Amino acid sequence: MTSFTVILIGIILFALVVFFRTIRIVPQKVAFIIERLGKYHNTLEAGFHVLVPFVDKLAYKHTLKEQAIDVPPQTCITRDNISVEVDGILYMQVVDPKKSSYGINNYQFASTQLAQTTMRSVIGKMELDRTFEERETINSTIVDAVDKASDPWGVKVTRYEVKNIVPPQSINDAMEKQMRAEREKRAMIAESEGDKQAKINRAEGDKQEAIARSEGEKQKRINEADGRAEEIKKVALATATGIREIAKAINEKGGLNAVNLRVAEQYLNEFGKLAKTNNSIIIPSDLSDIAGMIKSVTTVLTNQKDE
Repeated sequence: MTSFTVILIGIILFALVVFFRTIRIVPQKVAFIIERLGKYHNTLEAGFHVLVPFVDKLAYKHTLKEQAIDVPPQTCITRDNISVEVDGILYMQVVDPKKSSYGINNYQFASTQLAQTTMRSVIGKMELDRTFEERETINSTIVDAVDKASDPWGVKVTRYEVKNIVPPQSINDAMEKQMRAEREKRAMIAESEGDKQAKINRAEGDKQEAIARSEGEKQKRINEADGRAEEIKKVALATATGIREIAKAINEKGGLNAVNLRVAEQYLNEFGKLAKTNNSIIIPSDLSDIAGMIKSVTTVLTNQKDE
């Protein structure tokens, strides 16, 4: 192999190296920061790009996707002097690759540290019980603080989520006892409310039953009174009809004599019953009445025979 061939091969290899160094293909959602002679020159977005050999340099690569950064657990002191261990997840996104490259050395580390310090500050203003209830407040406060601080870094903080709030074991035991007592209290209240409602329902049922019974008794008495009134009415009508028939019979021929005979017979029958009382004979004080009665009866019988 001649020296010319070696030189030619070397030139070709050099040209290939220069060619590949000047060509840059940027993936989607990625940004390349190009420096020219050590100074920021351009930001390459997704696509095909050609650089100036030995002049342009790829200095930084940034992903433009939203990133989830784990915030390590840390110990925080609450307002009532209780130590709790808190961790979370920070969501952020690069919106300005140039600021992210030159605004800070490591924006992820800086954002994590800022989130931890803000977390300690927020937890220190709350009592232990509120830390479990005010998660949304804690999250929004950390997002506002970190997003404001990271604006010069070209980073947008989208949200922060508290993962765990772990109090000491003694506090856990006390909280468990408190929750158990609260559940027992609610159970007793529910039971008493149920018993109260049951008594109200029974009283209402008894009331309705008494009302229904009184209504039934009232209706019964009304029906009985109506029955007795109807009975009296019918008896009165029957009596009146009988009296009218008797009066009609008296006014007919021989009717008065028949009445006198009937009265005399009933008088004698009733007198005979009284005479037999206690095997004693009862004699009327005015015997003329009997004689007159017998005479009247005899007269009636005679008249009836003549007719």
